[in-house]
Amino acid sequence: MIKYLFGCAGGSGYGSRSTADQVTHNCHSLCSCTAIITGATSGIGAETARVLAKRGARIVMPARNLKSAEETKARIVSEFPDSEIIIMTLDLSSLRSVRSFVSDFQALNLPLNLLINNAGRFSHDHCISEDGMEMTFATNYLGHFLLTKLLMKNMIETAKVTGIQGRIVNVSSSIHTWFSGDLIRSLGQITRDESQYDATRAYAISKLANVLHTKELALRLEQMEANVIVNCVHPGIVRTGLTRDHNGFVTDLIFFLASKLLKTIPQAAATTCYVATHPSLKNVSGKYFVDCNEASASKVACNAEEGVRLWSFSEIMVSNEPKTVVAHFHGLD
Repeated sequence: MIKYLFGCAGGSGYGSRSTADQVTHNCHSLCSCTAIITGATSGIGAETARVLAKRGARIVMPARNLKSAEETKARIVSEFPDSEIIIMTLDLSSLRSVRSFVSDFQALNLPLNLLINNAGRFSHDHCISEDGMEMTFATNYLGHFLLTKLLMKNMIETAKVTGIQGRIVNVSSSIHTWFSGDLIRSLGQITRDESQYDATRAYAISKLANVLHTKELALRLEQMEANVIVNCVHPGIVRTGLTRDHNGFVTDLIFFLASKLLKTIPQAAATTCYVATHPSLKNVSGKYFVDCNEASASKVACNAEEGVRLWSFSEIMVSNEPKTVVAHFHGLD
């Protein structure tokens, strides 16, 4: 905690107070690279896109809200006029939309060096996707699982042709440690039974799935001898405008301490940018990073059997009709 508060550098040379600009300062030029960044219209994703564009990467920005995407693009281009930013339509909660996006991207005949699965959703209310899946899980995990699966051939081919190692970054959260039960059974419960729904639990399940996916995908890429690595990150909690109605020493102290635990957006984007670009991570795959340093994921997240189980389940989820998905959940009891 002391190390975090003071931003002390870890083994990588960076720490909790490092910014995305700082961690990419010495990286090789990304002028020949193409990066797909989900959730890049605001917050951490927008800062990730800004910094990678600054370093020369072509940015593909999938978005549900095209107006927000155009505004983000305009801000980046105003700062870096030579930036190439391509906006495309994508709703990660819809498997149909994911397939459509991949088809449209592949029609552009572009290389693909970086895939940053950053988009995230926290559904306060119980909601089901058009594919019959709990909405937080559908957006944070399942859409990214299918996106990665469908783009894998592009990444492997680009790495082979260019000799540049492809990198996938899955943005998870330390909240993945808050869940330690049976992921698939619990997912079934919160999907089909609104009374069982808890927003934080749903978010933790989706973020645990991100880590399990990362570790299993790393093993599969290694077995394929593909020149592509995959890692996941906890970006940290972003600092927002804090307001309070009461003054006083205790209240002031609480808000002072809270402000030191939170990150600015440039700091929160640092770990993603570090893992996506830093040359020291060549051939490093299947790891979990916090504050630009490798860290330990939860016991469940490191369970290889759970990773295989989730992968098999995910293949069923992205391959069948929604009614089959719901029937599969009911079969878990």
